[in-house]
Amino acid sequence: MNSFDLIKKAQKSALAGNILDRKSIIALLEIDPQSKECEELGKAAREAASVICKDRAYLWAAIGLDYKACSMNCRYCSLGEKWGIVKEENEFTEEEVMALVKKFVTEEARYIVLRTTQFYSLDQLIALASRIKSNIQGEYELGLNAGEFNTEIAKKIADAGVSFVYHTLRLREGVDTGFAPTERLATLKAVANSPLKLVSLIEPLGIEHTNEEIADAFLTAMKYKAVVTGCMERIPVNGTPLGALPAVSERRLAQVIAVTRLAAGFHAPDICVHRASELAIEWGANVAVVEKGAIPRDICYSSKIEWQGFGSEKAKEWFESKGYHVFSQEE
Repeated sequence: MNSFDLIKKAQKSALAGNILDRKSIIALLEIDPQSKECEELGKAAREAASVICKDRAYLWAAIGLDYKACSMNCRYCSLGEKWGIVKEENEFTEEEVMALVKKFVTEEARYIVLRTTQFYSLDQLIALASRIKSNIQGEYELGLNAGEFNTEIAKKIADAGVSFVYHTLRLREGVDTGFAPTERLATLKAVANSPLKLVSLIEPLGIEHTNEEIADAFLTAMKYKAVVTGCMERIPVNGTPLGALPAVSERRLAQVIAVTRLAAGFHAPDICVHRASELAIEWGANVAVVEKGAIPRDICYSSKIEWQGFGSEKAKEWFESKGYHVFSQEE
């Protein structure tokens, strides 16, 4: 089967409500990102998005609560204790977090996630989430991106008014990270067995990862019933062990986004790209991330400036230029 026929097959599979098989996913990832075939892949994914997400786009706002050195020492993360990048630790106050959530709600973010380092108190985080949901009204979904937890804790998270958890088995988990894959999978299982929705991206994608690894990461997210998937690239951070490895090209990132769109179909109707990319949006992504605070992919911490200057207005502009209708609080 040639690439064009494979792309048609994948699009048909997506619109029929199926998850694409591993062999076909790998074959789509093998297409040269610079080729006409890849452009056709992107076009097919965008056409599928019109049906699957009905051209509806969403803003994802991430708030990094604590800028602190972490003893897990993931080889791409700026917060690794061993790398010595974090010189002065910092943490948002509750008042600052509330102000940021209100700001993002005003800017019509649909998904707002509180992100912490691995050992941040889950009890403290759950209590904060509960106060946010009690005090800040709006049509937004609150999520957490934190450490590992069991089914009992997952229920407490849901009871606090949290809608979703971001969690994933990362590429080369246990090799480039300090985590045992079994620990990450146990948390994914806890989310799947709770009222919480799962958001799980292929990440952190770098030039070092094989098509097979990418396919397996995607299929793991599907196994645990992720309703949002997509891809986050690895950002080279000077001073980390993987800091000298280049980032993937924008076309490669967009290709992976297109493949996830066609591979997930209606099972994960929302496809997120991070960093935001106009080409990835053109090729099927309908969720983009705006973030403030501690950024594991950088050496910054700010409550005033969005990471890399990418704010809500720019995200809306990109979506609208690609034919999407951005979610509004008034709907």
